[in-house]
Amino acid sequence: MKIDYDAIKKLANLLEDTGLTEIEVADGDQAVRVCKGGTVVAGAAAPVAMASDPAIPQVANTGAIEAPAANSAGAVTSPMVGTAYLKPDPNSAPFVQKGDAVKAGDTLLIIEAMKVMNPIKAEKAGTVTQILVGDAQPVEFGDVLVVVE
Repeated sequence: MKIDYDAIKKLANLLEDTGLTEIEVADGDQAVRVCKGGTVVAGAAAPVAMASDPAIPQVANTGAIEAPAANSAGAVTSPMVGTAYLKPDPNSAPFVQKGDAVKAGDTLLIIEAMKVMNPIKAEKAGTVTQILVGDAQPVEFGDVLVVVE
């Protein structure tokens, strides 16, 4: 690879003039990348995107994915935008776990909205078959939170 030091100097000046911290220029199969600041890792290669070869057999992902049951009769949806919490406080056990039996009126989780903790209660008795949100996860109106069947 022929190194064009003048081009590198021009790129470095361009970084200074524009306030950028990194620039990369490619011409055919040659590329120059100039960075200022940051950490340099010696010997690290840049990631390269590789196209899949259709002649090579691919392994199918046959793992079962648990899809949200949004149209399920037992889907409990978020009545508001906020942050879902699965526990009453960080040091406590979750309100419910997958497989737990719940009664109508049991608290499934809470949603914090505008500094107010809103309990989300089971509308009917049943078994928790899915918990579709994580602790401290933001939720939107209508998101499926839990499925009780």
